Amino acid sequence: MGYRDEFRKSIDAPDDFWREKADLIEWLKPPEKILTRHDEHTYTWFEDGELNTCDLALDTHVRNGLGDQKALIYDSPVTGQKQAFTYRELTDRVARFAGALAQHGVTRGDRIIIYMPMIPEAVIAMLACARLGAVHSVVFGGFAARELAVRIDDARPKLILTASCGIELQKVIPYKPLVDAAIDQAAHKPEGCIVYARPQAEARMIEGRDFDWAEQEANAQPADPVPVKATDPLYVLYTSGTTGKPKGVVRDNGGHAVAMRYSMSLVYGAEPGDVFWAASDVGWVVGHSYIVYGPLITGCTTVLYEGKPVKTPDAGAFWRVCADHGVNVLFTAPTAFRAVRKEDPEADHLAKYDISPLRRILLAGERLDPPTYEWLREKTGLPILDHWWQTETGWAICCNPVGLETLRPKPGSATVPSPGYNVQILDFSGQPVRPGDQGQVAIRLPLPPGCLTGIWGDQARFIKTYLTPLPGYYTTGDGGYIDEDGYVFIMGRTDDVINVAGHRLSTGEMEEVVASHPAVAECCVIGVHDELKGQLPVGLVLLKDGATIEHDELEDELVEMVRERIGAVACFRRAMIVDRLPKTRSGKILRRVLRNIADGEEYKVPSTIDDPTILTEIESRFRP
Repeated sequence: MGYRDEFRKSIDAPDDFWREKADLIEWLKPPEKILTRHDEHTYTWFEDGELNTCDLALDTHVRNGLGDQKALIYDSPVTGQKQAFTYRELTDRVARFAGALAQHGVTRGDRIIIYMPMIPEAVIAMLACARLGAVHSVVFGGFAARELAVRIDDARPKLILTASCGIELQKVIPYKPLVDAAIDQAAHKPEGCIVYARPQAEARMIEGRDFDWAEQEANAQPADPVPVKATDPLYVLYTSGTTGKPKGVVRDNGGHAVAMRYSMSLVYGAEPGDVFWAASDVGWVVGHSYIVYGPLITGCTTVLYEGKPVKTPDAGAFWRVCADHGVNVLFTAPTAFRAVRKEDPEADHLAKYDISPLRRILLAGERLDPPTYEWLREKTGLPILDHWWQTETGWAICCNPVGLETLRPKPGSATVPSPGYNVQILDFSGQPVRPGDQGQVAIRLPLPPGCLTGIWGDQARFIKTYLTPLPGYYTTGDGGYIDEDGYVFIMGRTDDVINVAGHRLSTGEMEEVVASHPAVAECCVIGVHDELKGQLPVGLVLLKDGATIEHDELEDELVEMVRERIGAVACFRRAMIVDRLPKTRSGKILRRVLRNIADGEEYKVPSTIDDPTILTEIESRFRP
């Protein structure tokens, strides 16, 4: 079946479509009910089915004779370590650690916070929780104590699982003091804390509350998988950049498992036995979906990388990992390759490595700018595929459906809606717009399996945030358009549309133009308040290494390029060369904070920022 037939069936006959996809996984009790509508806002998938996600990810493959296949490869340039686990070895480790959790009274439905670096024990912790039917909430390792505390109070975990430290490039970041401070600040007090000791830092242990990971695991009896309902929660993941009360996205077990198995084939063209590398972090949704659950449920070998795209040790880091481990599919964020391109614009490092097993590279997490797309395509000769999704959806809303057929890519487009996602472009009154016209990107209900089922402890907030603004639709918060061929173009968050003298203009379009300049490695365009025109665009530009162009010359050329491609209506007249752009640890540029700085407004330094000193530097440029 080709893409169009498959997509049409998913929209016209969702029960039949998802019944077929449910057969891709091994249920403990196969579902009879596929889609159940409870009210205008609430739909459930596979509600009478039973399964265990850890069993699907591990035990199933051992039972089916794949116990000796590599399941997990750990590659850590920051420590010089490499380690591989077969499916049998990983199953044994997870079962034993699940037994350790059970000795602490962890049972189905209990919450566990995981605050760990990118080490195998982070994956083991997630799967051990799933094995018991406990609900894990992974908090990005290194988050400030206050941010961890508010998540403790929201999730109310029985235990916290952590490590003595994380490592950022050459810097060791002790985790235990952060955990201790968070517990002190939190109103809810977890019953215990299990700490994995790393040699780079020693953790101070509190008697009666803190326990050594290795001892706990060594003295435990292996635990069997606990059957859970398809609608039981698997995890809660707090969205990055949360202010005030955190927003915990809830993912169920059944719909998630089906979506993971289907999407691995549909979106990534990955099959059992492939080596799959999602260069992300388990603290983000990409790590949940495509470092841990998607690849392991599918029977792939997954790569866990503790390093950076550059400086560990150089801009050839990604190519080295692909060559060392025979990676077949690589998935990362555009910002990673923008960093590589900045330091190695001619891709000299790539020539040092044999990446011939690599079939395709996929990018998501932010807009894939055409210059990065073209650079990657030219230097690697591989298919470079954009796709678009959100923490809330858990898998791709739009993709190039290579598991069905490979469609001709269009730079700047995430290609077409994935089967199951009825994507519509609506104006600000909620009415559909014509092909090519920009508007709000919305998804007609019901959302397909694998998407969020709510916000932890606050279903009213879920409905108000995502379902009320456009009745009958899930509101993505992104703006974009669908062209006459059905290709979806995401132009950025709807608040990244600026109003210049009454003209609504996309900063994303301007960024495409600015980024196409041969001296520009990366850029960001924001709208700055103007008394006459309402807002005016300003570009912040990061130069490629070795670029020698003067500021005034570059600004003149960028102004002319925007005028030629978008028009004088854009009023793009100002560009600033900066040394760095402020980003979250997941690589997203902090545009809202930049707007606040530019407009002279107060701003909150987000807990997710990778280096807060960047904001001070940029503030000095706007407020000399």
